[in-house]
Amino acid sequence: MPTGSKAFGGIFWTACTLLFIISMVYQPQTVFEGAINGLRAWWNIVFPSLLPFFIASELLMSFGLVEFMGVLMEPLMRPLFNVPGSGGFVLCIGYTSGYPIGSVITARLRSQGKCTRIEAERLISFTNNSSPLFMIVAVSVGMFGRPELGIVIAGAHYLANLTLGLALRFYGRNDPERLPPKPRGNYRRNLLLKAFNKLTEAWENEKRPLGKIMGDAVANSVSSLTSIGGFIILFAVVIKLLTAAGITGCMAGLLGALLQPLGFSREIMPALASGFFELTIGCKTAGESAAPLIQQVAAVEIILAWSGLSVLAQVSSMISHTDIRMLPFVCSRLVHACLAALYTFVFFGPAMQLTAGPAYPAMAVLGKIEKVPPLLLNLQLTGILFLTSVALLVFLSFAYVLTRKITFYYIRRF
Repeated sequence: MPTGSKAFGGIFWTACTLLFIISMVYQPQTVFEGAINGLRAWWNIVFPSLLPFFIASELLMSFGLVEFMGVLMEPLMRPLFNVPGSGGFVLCIGYTSGYPIGSVITARLRSQGKCTRIEAERLISFTNNSSPLFMIVAVSVGMFGRPELGIVIAGAHYLANLTLGLALRFYGRNDPERLPPKPRGNYRRNLLLKAFNKLTEAWENEKRPLGKIMGDAVANSVSSLTSIGGFIILFAVVIKLLTAAGITGCMAGLLGALLQPLGFSREIMPALASGFFELTIGCKTAGESAAPLIQQVAAVEIILAWSGLSVLAQVSSMISHTDIRMLPFVCSRLVHACLAALYTFVFFGPAMQLTAGPAYPAMAVLGKIEKVPPLLLNLQLTGILFLTSVALLVFLSFAYVLTRKITFYYIRRF
């Protein structure tokens, strides 16, 4: 016999499914328009933008480069975030490519036994971010028409998630699960050598031929993106139906009762209600609202940090074959939203003064790159940001090791 909670859950989701089918019967035009909008967004933007990075990440993991970078980044990632060095790869690709790729790579690491469940839950909680190009170009320029807002929006978004990552190092500190012990040795002296040894070991353990490796990488990437596309289309339809039924307006009223006492304007509530389900619509609505600019930006930060039920469902699908729990991720999205809004209110004034000068050069640069197709621009900038972030993390890791070595030398000497 099913337990009470499982029975209630089954009844609830069955009722939701039946209600969805009834809505399809009575609102076929609305459902069709929502499905077309979701399909266009997935096929024209998400699929071509993320496919190369999904394939590249699969190949990097198959060729052992993730283990190589993991050894190099271990001295930095472990003390800062209490995750293995391979989490540095997840951090780089998650911050530069946008969600949900961070959860995809984290689930892969967990499946391969390269991190514990607690470490995986830490990783997915602070490595799923909005794409920098989306924040800097699509939101600040396309929706607000103010390029100087790009640095403010992206800065608060990343700063809040890094703060969350630093705080999550204390989550599950008494983790009973232990990975196999690593060979002992002085990593300060032979860090690079250990990284190359790990790389050659991964090559030796990989028994698949090159064609099989590439075929699996493409098949796994397309499968993941097809699942993501299904969620995008589904939630595009759901949002259309909820808007037509007036439920979004009711949610705006509920949010107003909670946030208006904190000083938020009533005009920003529809944006937050829409962003609860899907972030693109919510950000666009925030930019079109009559609320003060600082509240518009704060609303965008909340929406981007929460990421919408669509992204949450995508992440849930990506980790469904592992034992990673969804509740810590959902709670972290709420904390990220609060931190991002707080940082916006604290730093908005000084940041706007600092970015006011570079606004005109930024407009000139954006004017030049408008001739470049958005997809090519996205691939180019994301690739540059990814390589730069990897190089920066490796440099910081070596700098940390060198500093520890010098400190240890002077302590022993004096």
